[in-house]
Amino acid sequence: MSGRSEIIVCVPVTVEGLLDPRWGRADRVAVATVSQDGIDDWEEFDVGWGSLHDAGTAGSHHARVARFLREHGVEAVAAHHMGAGMTHMLEMMGLTVRLGETGSAREAAARVLGGERDTDRHSTPR
Repeated sequence: MSGRSEIIVCVPVTVEGLLDPRWGRADRVAVATVSQDGIDDWEEFDVGWGSLHDAGTAGSHHARVARFLREHGVEAVAAHHMGAGMTHMLEMMGLTVRLGETGSAREAAARVLGGERDTDRHSTPR
């Protein structure tokens, strides 16, 4: 994300502040505004995607996730794992997707702007 001074990132987060390994089944996510100075804003949301995931079709779940991301102006997602269909949808939305993240959810969000990445963990819109 070099050249950017600020980005809005969404990460799945546990109540302990760690990155939840389940993006599409996360019960809670954080939306962070990340700048060169670090995290300027951090807001957590109980989304309940874990229980909603199997409540309908994959398409309806993807639409639910997309709606949330659009409503919050999200430009990038940092997660440990997500399915190929979800990754494709996010890329089609023009979002940057970073996979393979672990540890602190705040640190994972901050790394998106910092450009620290393993090329095997990073996906950008085409």
